[in-house]
Amino acid sequence: MPRLRAWFCRLFGLLLKSRRESDMAEEMQHHVNLLIERNIATGMPADEARNAALREFGGVEQIKETAREQRVWRLADEFLQDIRFGARILLRSPGFSILVILCLTLGIGTNAAVLSWVEGILIRPYPLVAHQDRMFALSGTTRGAPGGNGLSYPDFLDFEKNSTLFESFIVDKITGTSLSVGDRAEWASGGIVTANYFDALGVKPFLGRGFRPEEGTGRNAHPVTVISYRAWKDRYKSDPDIIGKTQYLNGIQHTIIGVAPEKFHGTFIGYAFTLWVPISMQETFDPTGYKLEDRGARWIEGYAFLKPGVTRQQAQAELFAIAQRLENEYPQTNRGHGIELLPLWKTPFNGAGGMSSTLAISLAVVFFVLLIACANVSNLLLARSLLRRHEMTMRLALGAGRRRLIKQLFTEALILSLIATVGGIAVAYWCRNALVLAFPSPTPGIIIDYPGQIDWRVLVLSAAICVGSTMVFALMPAIQASHVDLSGALKSDGGGVVAGSSRSRLRSALVLVQVSLSFVLLAGTGLLLQSLNRMQSASPGFSTDVITTNVNLLSAGYKLDRAKIFHTELLDRVRALPGVESATLTRVMPFSYNVPSSGPIEIDGYQPAPNEQPTADYVEVAEDYFATLGIPIVSGRAFARTDDENAPPIAIINETMAAKYWPGKNPLGQRLKVKDRWLEVIGVAKNANYETKLEPPRSFFYVPLRQNFGVQNTFLIRTRETPGAIMNALAREVHALDANLAPGFADRLQAQVERRGYGQRLAATLVAIFGGMALFLAAIGLYAVMSYAVSQSTRELGLRMALGAGTEDLMRLVLSRGLLLTASGVAIGAVAAVMLTRLMGNMLYKVSPRDPLAFGLAFLVMAIVAFIACFMPAWRAARIDPVQALRT
Repeated sequence: MPRLRAWFCRLFGLLLKSRRESDMAEEMQHHVNLLIERNIATGMPADEARNAALREFGGVEQIKETAREQRVWRLADEFLQDIRFGARILLRSPGFSILVILCLTLGIGTNAAVLSWVEGILIRPYPLVAHQDRMFALSGTTRGAPGGNGLSYPDFLDFEKNSTLFESFIVDKITGTSLSVGDRAEWASGGIVTANYFDALGVKPFLGRGFRPEEGTGRNAHPVTVISYRAWKDRYKSDPDIIGKTQYLNGIQHTIIGVAPEKFHGTFIGYAFTLWVPISMQETFDPTGYKLEDRGARWIEGYAFLKPGVTRQQAQAELFAIAQRLENEYPQTNRGHGIELLPLWKTPFNGAGGMSSTLAISLAVVFFVLLIACANVSNLLLARSLLRRHEMTMRLALGAGRRRLIKQLFTEALILSLIATVGGIAVAYWCRNALVLAFPSPTPGIIIDYPGQIDWRVLVLSAAICVGSTMVFALMPAIQASHVDLSGALKSDGGGVVAGSSRSRLRSALVLVQVSLSFVLLAGTGLLLQSLNRMQSASPGFSTDVITTNVNLLSAGYKLDRAKIFHTELLDRVRALPGVESATLTRVMPFSYNVPSSGPIEIDGYQPAPNEQPTADYVEVAEDYFATLGIPIVSGRAFARTDDENAPPIAIINETMAAKYWPGKNPLGQRLKVKDRWLEVIGVAKNANYETKLEPPRSFFYVPLRQNFGVQNTFLIRTRETPGAIMNALAREVHALDANLAPGFADRLQAQVERRGYGQRLAATLVAIFGGMALFLAAIGLYAVMSYAVSQSTRELGLRMALGAGTEDLMRLVLSRGLLLTASGVAIGAVAAVMLTRLMGNMLYKVSPRDPLAFGLAFLVMAIVAFIACFMPAWRAARIDPVQALRT
């Protein structure tokens, strides 16, 4: 208790310092006056009485200092003094202060921005959703196959029913739909969700309600929807009576039952959903047919919430046991299939899976940028400390200890870093939506959503970065500045005899750090840009110069027979349009978020392993599909118009499937079984990509659309005409067949392919931007070092000129020093880059992590920047007046 009282007393003493100083001075003066009066009373003259009283009392200032130590929190008092003094010193050199703050703001700001993206995209990506720490993604697995897939809805229900360690399970399957409001129609992204979706997430609608349990059952039985706050505000002008009104989704009238809260955008990272519909409406929004009772259709994407206190390992073990039981009960559909719990940042079916590696690389890159900025500032502080050597010498001579001096210099650096932190957080706040602004959605109505989130965690980490960066860039210059030869400095009238060799080595080491890190970033940028260029120029295995569109027949009440007649007649009319080279129909177009059909298959003559269940994806396509998309048929034939329901069931497989199930054999004429139908293989097609350009080759086959027609299909039109021209011509043909119909949004397939390559473009852009920042900072650092070296070598350079050295000799001397330093840094950076770029392997497309072109370009850029940074100091050195230089 006495120590605690003393601590509080010193704290209050700090707050009431001026008042206590006045009281202390008054009390001491009172004691001195008493002694003076006593001495005068003994007969001393007034002057002698005062001097005798002061000698008897002791040193007043020393006593005051001792009293201050007892009454005031000394460390805090010194810290406040250092802040006031440091602020005055920094204000005297505004150019220096601004340059240091700019460098640190770039370093701290880029780190805070990327941290906000990590927080808002990977760690806590869903505003308003409760207990995200207990929320995990559900991913289906196939034994022996890499990666994940979806779950079937019957399996999902069995997991939900039989698990005991979970609070809830939800489905969130992304879908695209045409949304009609009045006479306007546009494309919108939405979610097919289970009825408990909003309740499980803890999200209460802003208006109306969520889905009721009965609305999640039945087949197309509950056409209701919850719309987003943005849709309510933009499309419905914030109508307070919106509940109960209707809108057309895919042409089907849906009743609006709720409006989501403003900050809730759904649970699919990458897109802000416009609407949500219950899972009972799956068939309305999925062109591949009804799947709620098909155990072999693996399409479900969803999440699960653990009960409090349950670990991921415990929950995974329970799900594994249920999956084993389902495998035994349903061997035809579930053999080899399991389930895995994944953290949110590993979610495989939305943007998190692709963004995690991008943001990890970005985090490493901005850390490098921060190190470069710290090295730069350290060099600036070292150079400035030499300009203050007289001040340091005098303070040491007057009794200040080296520890006190280091503390003062460290506080000055802390002031700079705190200002830079505020600026960095402001930069991060401005950049929190930069990922969306950099790559806006090319499709009207589709809202890209990669938001950054600046919460207390980001602020705490930013503060930690501030303190850490201060330790990095300020400590060594402060220690170096305190190493002054006091006696030598005083003898030389304050000129300061500084340990120049050690400082020079430290400055050179800092430049080496900057140059080497910059080279690593430039090499990585070159690799990613090459990868992006090759990915964009690479063919996905089909022609992307094809226009896609559709006509919504489901909403118009078309049944299967009528839809078949309509599509056949319209397809013939489209093929006859001027400029159309070919046209076809497909159930699912490539690179769309509507996944192809999938299911277990049986291969005639192929004996699977005991735990293997052969599966493959497939899609229904019409005749001319391969000609329209430019997919070569390697052997056999393509589909013909006569391959309809009256013809024997057939299929065309891809090369991967042929090599896997018929190795060394001719697959033509062989049979495969899917959904209790035996199909004869009539052709082998070249491999193509189906979802992304980075996907590995997989087994895939095609079946004739006319043998399994659906109401909803997509048109693929090969033409040199623009999408707008085709839309006008197509609208005329559609109206000729049915005046109540209109074609949907038309776009080239290339746009869809580019959308799925968003992550790679983003990674290359971010690394290029941050690499440019690093190069800029390294150039500043190199220029500062060379400029300072020239200013410190004025006498030497003047002497060289007096002895006959010419302008070219001096320029060559200065340039050689700077370029030698750069070459050393590049050599170190090259070794580091060879080791570090291997970590980018999963982000590269047909580019080696040790690609010589990327390393060569990085070297060339560094050489050019180094030459420019060294040229101006060299030019200034060559213009030195030797007479004036020797006089200084």
